[in-house]
Amino acid sequence: MFTKAQKQLILKLFSMFVVVRGFNLAMIVVAQYITAIFIMAPNQSLSEVLLDRTLFALILASVAAIASGYIINNFYDSEKDSINRPQQVSVEKMVSQNTKLILYFILNISVIIAASYVSFRAVLFFSVYIFAIWFYSHKIKKRPVVGNLTSAILTITPFFAIFLYYKNFSSLIFVFGFYLFLVLSMRELIKDLQNLKGDLLQNYKTIPVVYGEKYAKLMIIVLVVCNVSVTIFLLKSYALERMDYFFYTSISLLFVVLLLLPKAQSRQQYSRIHILLKLLVLLGVFSIVLLNPSLILSKIL
Repeated sequence: MFTKAQKQLILKLFSMFVVVRGFNLAMIVVAQYITAIFIMAPNQSLSEVLLDRTLFALILASVAAIASGYIINNFYDSEKDSINRPQQVSVEKMVSQNTKLILYFILNISVIIAASYVSFRAVLFFSVYIFAIWFYSHKIKKRPVVGNLTSAILTITPFFAIFLYYKNFSSLIFVFGFYLFLVLSMRELIKDLQNLKGDLLQNYKTIPVVYGEKYAKLMIIVLVVCNVSVTIFLLKSYALERMDYFFYTSISLLFVVLLLLPKAQSRQQYSRIHILLKLLVLLGVFSIVLLNPSLILSKIL
């Protein structure tokens, strides 16, 4: 079996996987390739997209930048997280703060190296993105409204690197991006409600702390209404093929959110809503393949 040293190494690797949200990073890679295959380059074969070294470098830079963002966010939120989610933090503490910071800088250097393979503009884009993540974690995160909006924008920004690479500026992409932005904004507010206890103790000026839980819930309801309006606009204005099934499903899921929200008080209750919204984002990304179902077989064959 494993020696004590090997067990320690495995535990530390698992701890780092938790810190950088390894599952989220894997989903981001899949999402970016799906976007490239089915929207950005529908006329290219599957192998052409998957073996595109420039695209790989771009996705690698995106994932490394996001991973470094998770690390620096974890670094600044360590005290708050120990209150809000003590069990997860006990796993994350298997790796020291110094090790996390070293990995943070290594990842940022990797971002610049990968981006330099693409172009000088890509280097500028990711340099600004890295700084924006740090500035958000260090300064903006504790501010109500601005912090929530910035987090949602930073989450969706890496996908625009692919849009710039393929020079595809379809209005559908931007409207769908706005749809995802609204869902991510709801998710950020739910996270603030989940973390209310720690935010209060650590003096984070989030929307629930400054304006109260009722106001935060009202904002989520407004975002749901806006999201449904955008969904109806998408259904009426674009030929979505089978992707319309996703949007009808999304309306149903948001209706469930509205049912759960008024009674939600505990962290566990907010966690259920958070999972629903996270599922909605995942379904939204994977449903992109339904925009052109005929491409699925043609890409494989």
